[in-house]
Amino acid sequence: MPSLIAPTTSLFTAFQECRDDWGPGLHEDGFGIHADDDLDSPEGFADWVGRRLHLDHGAGALCPAERHASCRWIVEDGQVLGGIALRHRYDDDLGQIGYGVRPSARRRDLASWALGEMLREARTVLGLHRVLIPCLVDNLASARTIESQGGVLEGVRDAGHVRVRRYWIDLDR
Repeated sequence: MPSLIAPTTSLFTAFQECRDDWGPGLHEDGFGIHADDDLDSPEGFADWVGRRLHLDHGAGALCPAERHASCRWIVEDGQVLGGIALRHRYDDDLGQIGYGVRPSARRRDLASWALGEMLREARTVLGLHRVLIPCLVDNLASARTIESQGGVLEGVRDAGHVRVRRYWIDLDR
């Protein structure tokens, strides 16, 4: 049974295996990886995990003024299968939820399950009434995942150098 956990340095090797499954690049959506992040050394990885954890705050605590999010890893049997992040404040370009599942773990409904869990957190912990979730225009699997959770397509637009579908999910339904 999968679980959503906060990032942890204890899964350094499992995270490396997850990254290797994706292959080179920064396309591991839901993890918040940037080009200058050192994820290959234990020290760099620990620093990156610490920054991910710093973005979160405890349930019931007021949201800080700085950028913050709930970052979770999808884990099962000691393997990191993917990541999902709930941005606590609306971001018109990134939306409020981003996620990704490693290629070898796809087609198991893990993304739908994780998205459902984060939507519950958005509603019950943050008190949000609706969230924006974008996905690349040609990522039909992600579009179906969002639609399976009640996503309604607002439209398609340019977001930097890519085109994205923009979905809204009403959390009061």
